[in-house]
Amino acid sequence: MTPRDASDDSRWSDLDRPPLNAAALRRGLVREGGLWRDVEVVQRTGSTNTDLVALATEGKAEEGAVLVAEEQTAGRGRLERQWTAPARSGLFFSVLLKPSDVGISRWGWLPLLTGVAVATGLARTAGVDTALKWPNDLLVTVGGEERKAGGILAERAGSDGVVVGVGINVTLREDELPVPQAGSLALAGAVSTDRDPLLRGMLRSLEDWYGRWRAAAGDPVVSGLQEAYAAGCATLGKVVRAELPGDRSITGEAVALDGDGRLVIATENGVQEPVGAGDIVHLRLA
Repeated sequence: MTPRDASDDSRWSDLDRPPLNAAALRRGLVREGGLWRDVEVVQRTGSTNTDLVALATEGKAEEGAVLVAEEQTAGRGRLERQWTAPARSGLFFSVLLKPSDVGISRWGWLPLLTGVAVATGLARTAGVDTALKWPNDLLVTVGGEERKAGGILAERAGSDGVVVGVGINVTLREDELPVPQAGSLALAGAVSTDRDPLLRGMLRSLEDWYGRWRAAAGDPVVSGLQEAYAAGCATLGKVVRAELPGDRSITGEAVALDGDGRLVIATENGVQEPVGAGDIVHLRLA
């Protein structure tokens, strides 16, 4: 996690992808009475989530710690999928949250809350229409097709914390995409791909939504979170296949998001089944 020497010319090897300005980020985000306590930028690490979980577990990080990597070599998504991208081509960061005044039963809303916050922040700063694929993907439209441009991963950190990690493809070009279904803000026509304001926008939005949610004791209705997620969710209204643990799957229309953040699927036999964990595939109707 040790940053490279600031004089290392390799940091400027791609002039279209300048490094983040850590000092400016701290000035813009860390304030008295605010959520964010520190913003650390490292040049290269395996996974910001892994690093921050370890620091939190060892008592070396406080709520509001933000860890950003210019490059991740072992970034992880759900189901232990790998997330890799060229250095400085995206935003890869993790935050430590400790919602002690919210019942643990409602902590499952944190990745959904982060999705709403990230989508809101990017809409304001990048000028890109984004959509949320339940439970943790950020979609953009490229050439008329929905593509995944980002993902969110939440992990417990000790007995009182949650580390939420976010990965966003910012300037990935078509020939750099890991899979054809991937996308980036640049490919979606973003008006800005300057990562400093993009990161500030997402973190300010996250602070706002987290504050609303905590003020409502985690109630997704009172805080407006359930309504906001449903409004921006591309999965609702679509025919989907949910690939569930235990090699089971169900197919039907995604009709609602329940009070626990689960996706409710109406199957062909008239049963409405809530899904709390699984891989969701948007199906194309013949």
